[in-house]
Amino acid sequence: MLARFICITMSLLLAAPAAAAEFQDDLKARRARVLERLGPESMLILWSAPVRTYSNDVEYEFRQDSYLYYLTGIDQPDTILVLMPGNRQHKEILFVLPPNPVREHWEGHILTPREATETSGIATVERTGDFEAFLAGVMSRRGSGAINAQEAQSFFGALENNRAKVALLLGPAPRVGAEITEPYRFVNRLKERHDGFTALDATPIIDGLRQVKTAYELTVMEESARISSDAHMAGMRAAKPGAWEYEVEAAIEFTYKRNGAFDWGYPSIVGSGPNATVLHYNASSRQMRDGDLLLVDAAANYKYITVDITRTYPINGRFTPAQRDIYTLVYQAHEESRKMAKPGMVVGDVHQKSVDVIKQGLLKLGLITDTSGDQYRIWYTHGSNHWIGMDVHDVGDYRRPLEPGMTFVIEPGLYIRESALENLPKTAENAAFVEKVRPAVQKYRDIGARLEDSYVVTATGLRNLSERVPRTVEEIEAFMRTSAPASR
Repeated sequence: MLARFICITMSLLLAAPAAAAEFQDDLKARRARVLERLGPESMLILWSAPVRTYSNDVEYEFRQDSYLYYLTGIDQPDTILVLMPGNRQHKEILFVLPPNPVREHWEGHILTPREATETSGIATVERTGDFEAFLAGVMSRRGSGAINAQEAQSFFGALENNRAKVALLLGPAPRVGAEITEPYRFVNRLKERHDGFTALDATPIIDGLRQVKTAYELTVMEESARISSDAHMAGMRAAKPGAWEYEVEAAIEFTYKRNGAFDWGYPSIVGSGPNATVLHYNASSRQMRDGDLLLVDAAANYKYITVDITRTYPINGRFTPAQRDIYTLVYQAHEESRKMAKPGMVVGDVHQKSVDVIKQGLLKLGLITDTSGDQYRIWYTHGSNHWIGMDVHDVGDYRRPLEPGMTFVIEPGLYIRESALENLPKTAENAAFVEKVRPAVQKYRDIGARLEDSYVVTATGLRNLSERVPRTVEEIEAFMRTSAPASR
């Protein structure tokens, strides 16, 4: 027994450095791809996320900017990354906070330059307070520290000939009359002081890389999906008549923390009864009743990677016939979409397949009268696909064909809200529609159902990362029967 304990302990101790080295290697490869795409006459600048105030002098828990973390792995504020592809040696410069014993007493350890290098793999580390002097020295072609005229010959020459690019995460240009965003304000300030450059939006460059996950990212995503799947099943075990929505939420989020996840990847949606028809219901304040459906949309943030999972199930373990009708239609739409998704397609085609199935099903249920138009939108109120990764609605071009390594969700849903009929424009056509569908709406009122799984695109199709969580009517009812909590 002692020998086995020693072997397990040694394995864990060896695994941590190996994982850190794998992450650092992946970060280096990501930066190399960005450097290649930027070109030798450019300089990229990325800032960390700001610390934000929750209330008075209480701050939100810090969450790093996804772009900065994607290229550095540094999870602390007041960090800046500069990439200069044309430099001879020092192509990557990282700026981090200096030591501050008082601040560290209140807020915790600040990375030393050596620790920042060990985390990120970036050898050149400066102090955040030196960034302005660095920037002024580079833009005026005087240089700063190791970045002298010989080192930065490509960028300095580009400045001299008005060809230099200062790359930022600019995003779309603000509309006339709209507030100017901070990246554009930075560009304007820089142009007031220096010339020889134009601004370059680096967002498409990095987004294009983030859209296809690396092998390391997929490994982390699989673990994130495992934790999130376990959390959903813990929530299912906690659900029963008389329990409160927040009890299910607590069981889910406890499972995240217990398994080493940072926190949730997005605020948990735990909606029972009529709350299941509210897309982003976050209150979790209703006591669940016998006969309720419970819709749970939740996933963990594990190492800055999140999936997205939604399940809908009866808290007493048995679907009513009406609930079964709606859930079965959602399930069919999901499955038909999944079957057709493969490399070369675009996600818009995947969504359209779900629409086709939903339309036919709603017509049979009496909830619409015509499949040729948009009546279905009354009950199917959102798209069924989005990218996942560092953000639950991750970056990426939806016009780009699917390719291996991309990760996205399929999530059709139906939400039968009687108020949706009352909110239709008052026309003769709509009045006739309401009269025809009113009986079906009464039958299915307050039923909300969504089925969402997270997928990795492979060479032949899709791999479901969240398939362990019960999905079919039969699987759900069997799980609820065998996992029902003890009575209060």
